[in-house]
Amino acid sequence: MARPTDSPASVVLVGGHESANGADLLPFLDQLPATQVSASGRALSNTVSRLLSAPEGAPVVVVPITFGRNPTMVADAAKTLSWLAPLHPGRLALAADFGTLDHLTAWLRAAAVEVRRRSPEAAMLIAAEAANPFDDAELHRIAHLVRTHGAGNEVEAVAVAGQGDLLASLQRLRLLGHPEAVVVPAGFQRSSTVPFGDGDFAGAAFYGPLVSEQAVLRVIRDRVADAVHGLRHGDDGITAGLAADHGHGYAHSHAFDATEGAGHTHTHSHGDGRGVAHTHDHSETGHHHPEAAGGSHPEMSLTHTQ
Repeated sequence: MARPTDSPASVVLVGGHESANGADLLPFLDQLPATQVSASGRALSNTVSRLLSAPEGAPVVVVPITFGRNPTMVADAAKTLSWLAPLHPGRLALAADFGTLDHLTAWLRAAAVEVRRRSPEAAMLIAAEAANPFDDAELHRIAHLVRTHGAGNEVEAVAVAGQGDLLASLQRLRLLGHPEAVVVPAGFQRSSTVPFGDGDFAGAAFYGPLVSEQAVLRVIRDRVADAVHGLRHGDDGITAGLAADHGHGYAHSHAFDATEGAGHTHTHSHGDGRGVAHTHDHSETGHHHPEAAGGSHPEMSLTHTQ
């Protein structure tokens, strides 16, 4: 692999449903020189191709701006880069994701403490743009963790396709005895056009950005620096990115394996929020699943005897 030049890297922040396809990231560009924002897909391909055609030959680093709830965006970005990288050896890298699900949970727990401090009686409503059943389910899982390990305030979650979803959640909280609520974004939204505090939104307030501007800038710079370092040592991050959405979706089960002992792939999640595929041989020399060979678990039967 050719070595990257010593020129400063050009950076592309690729956004998905956690950042309104990148629109929420635009305010950061004033503090990030040589940086652009793009959605995934053809827009990313066009942006990266244009940067790679620059005569100075600077490396290009793509940073997936996700808290870990959009692994398909990361995999799509990696696929785009995998087509472009062979044409520009040593110049293109995919950085590690901005954050992980554990980071998101920790930031939301910190927000729960702050909500409790500001408004001790207020509920916390974690809100995010509706995406797909799996990413939305992750939102509710994280809300449960924040509720369980939070500050003692009521915590709910809503995947928002329109203001009606937000209104319905606030009304449900009122019926449960929580007339006050603070809406906390589970993404990169920094402001809201919803008329919180007025009319149907009386008693509700917008929390503000989940992560401070300086913290976001610091993380992005760290991701870029790490990606450039990896590129200099022959690791462009693209292969890992291609596996980002492995295991995301319907759970894998051995119960319907056609052949006992057949080898197949598991995906394990590691600290950078990406899945890495490992193949395990489920044969007599490996670990064995008696339920796959023997049928059902008796203790899970739905038949009741009198």
